[in-house]
Amino acid sequence: MRWRVLVSAPYMIPVIRHYDERLRETGVEVVVAEVNERLSESELMERLQDVDGVICGDDQFTDRVFARFPRLKVISKWGTGVDSIDLEAARRRGVRVCNTPGAFTDPVADTVLGYVLAFARKLPWMDREMRMKRWSKQPGVSLRECVLGVIGVGNIGRAVVERATAFGMRVLGNDIVEIPRSFLEKTGLEMVSKEELLSRSDFVTLNCDLNPTSFHLIGERELKLMKTTAYLINTARGPLINEPGLVAALQEGRIAGAALDVFEIEPLPSDSPLLQLDNCLLAPHNANSSLEAARRVHENTIRNLIQGLQKSG
Repeated sequence: MRWRVLVSAPYMIPVIRHYDERLRETGVEVVVAEVNERLSESELMERLQDVDGVICGDDQFTDRVFARFPRLKVISKWGTGVDSIDLEAARRRGVRVCNTPGAFTDPVADTVLGYVLAFARKLPWMDREMRMKRWSKQPGVSLRECVLGVIGVGNIGRAVVERATAFGMRVLGNDIVEIPRSFLEKTGLEMVSKEELLSRSDFVTLNCDLNPTSFHLIGERELKLMKTTAYLINTARGPLINEPGLVAALQEGRIAGAALDVFEIEPLPSDSPLLQLDNCLLAPHNANSSLEAARRVHENTIRNLIQGLQKSG
């Protein structure tokens, strides 16, 4: 069998040639897409002609895409999140969707704690002051004095809880599924309502999936529940937060600050008001960065692709 495969995953494109021999031996011809962060529905429509499989990032696979290209049989997602893929439409049209669950638990959890420490110890702001030749001491807090609220206690959320408790933080959790009692007893995690978590926490971190129940999970109402001294951290998915509402809360000092690795529109537009806020730390959807984890995902993505194509006939 011979198969034609489009590679649009930004992290996979630079290394795909390392797998040339393996793919050729399997009968796979690779076509590499030009992509910045992700392909929209219309961009996919231009690129999927005569394609049997895709190695994708967060590309927008809709029912219209699947209907237009019945030859497509396999989507091998680089990484974990598949919220940009209409899974029901894929199932209905016989397209196999594969991913790598739990691939980036450790680097994302590390990033969350990095932001907590940055805010608690005021590290970025003291660095800025020093570079402006100002010897300006800023008040910090010990993590033992603080409460962390974790919304979404899955693989990443639990890793965040374990790291936070190691620093002596009190940790609150919120999830729509029941968390094993063994984990609660081991960590001292207290499961509470979202409202209670927001009102009690000094730091709130979002570590849940994006789905219809979590879209704009944090909006104006939720931001008003937070302490004016509290910080919001999002390393999950941008649309979990109503971004204009967050901008207003930061501008008006209704919360102390935010750290965002993900955004409603990616890449972040150059005119985003977030870029003008001194109390907001920003990163280019990079919390998953880890050489070891990336190598594992590369291998798993190639294996999922090949197995999916072979099973499709």
